[in-house]
Amino acid sequence: MKRKLLGLIFSGMLILVPGLLAPQVPTPSPPSLTARGYLLVDQKSGRVLASKAEHEHMQPASITKLMTAYAVFGALRAGQIELSEQVLVSEKAWRTPGSRMFIEVGMRVPVELLLQGMIVQSGNDASVALAEQVAGSEKAFADLMNHLAAQLGMIDTHYVNSTGLPAENHYTSAADIAKLAKSIIADFPEYYAWYSQKEFTYNHIKQPNRNSLLWRDPTVDGLKT
Repeated sequence: MKRKLLGLIFSGMLILVPGLLAPQVPTPSPPSLTARGYLLVDQKSGRVLASKAEHEHMQPASITKLMTAYAVFGALRAGQIELSEQVLVSEKAWRTPGSRMFIEVGMRVPVELLLQGMIVQSGNDASVALAEQVAGSEKAFADLMNHLAAQLGMIDTHYVNSTGLPAENHYTSAADIAKLAKSIIADFPEYYAWYSQKEFTYNHIKQPNRNSLLWRDPTVDGLKT
C-alpha cells in the first residue's frame, strides 16, 4: 500500500513539475510609433503596459476639453449649474475659431446640449460658452482647470483656455492625460456615455464624433482624440 501511495505522489510530481518549469511568455515590445509621447495603461489595475516620453510637455489641442468637461461635471454635481440651465451665447464664444457646434450670439442653449456639442463635436464655441457660464470668464475658468489639475496630481499640466487652441504656456503630458481620463470615468460615470455617442445634431446640422476610433474598433467607448 505504501509503495502504491508513493508511486501516486511521484506521478503527481511528474505532472506538476513540467508546468512549474515552463518558461514564461515574454511581454511583446510596443510597436514603433511616430507619437512624441504616449502611455498605455490598464484602467482597472493601473498597470503601465507601454510608454514613451510620458512626462514630456506638449500642446494638448482638443484633448483640453477633457478637463473642460471635468470642471463642468463638477459644477453640476455641486449644484452650481443644471443640465437644463439656459446659457446665453456671448460674442466671444460665437467668434471662437476652429471646430464648432454652430451656436449663435444671443441664443440661449441648455448646458446639456452644450456639453454634447463639446464632447461629440468638439465645439470650441460650446467650450467657451460653458466656461463663461461656470466661472464668468474663460480666464477664470482656466484658473479653475489648473486648480483641478493640481488636485488630480497632474504635475505636467498648465491650462490657458478651455478649447485647446494653441497658446503659450498651455501644455500637458501623456501621463497627465491618463490621470484625467481615469478620473472622468471614476468620478462622473453618469456622463460617460456621451463619449461614445457617434453623432449629434444641433441647429439642423448633423456632425459625427471627432473620435474616428469609435468606427474602427467596437471595443472603443471614448474618450477623446
